[in-house]
Amino acid sequence: MNKNRMTIQKRVIMEELGRTKKHPTADTLYYDVKKRLPEISKGTVYRNLEVLARTGQALKLVDSKRKNRFDGNTGMHFHIECVKCGRVDDVELKKADVLEKDIDLETGYDITGYNVYFYGICPHCKQG
Repeated sequence: MNKNRMTIQKRVIMEELGRTKKHPTADTLYYDVKKRLPEISKGTVYRNLEVLARTGQALKLVDSKRKNRFDGNTGMHFHIECVKCGRVDDVELKKADVLEKDIDLETGYDITGYNVYFYGICPHCKQG
């Protein structure tokens, strides 16, 4: 068997993760995947998410409640979490490259990645 071949389970997990911008937990993603693959187990989803995160095909985030969440967007970006409802959204900062260059100059490091997590109150919770 070809070890580079992707299983249908992993492919569906990646597709479902790529469809959402909600940064789901493994449990949430399991229920989404189960709609397409009724025979899949939670363990299969958990293991595949860990492999995807370890191989850089997904991001693994830890929210303020110490729950693991996953993101199919592996490009460099920031996250913001609502301290009331727990919602997590992507944040694209146009000046992130300037900050990265400043840090390069200040420290002498070549920046290969970063993880910035903001906290606040989402628009929905502000209204309610």
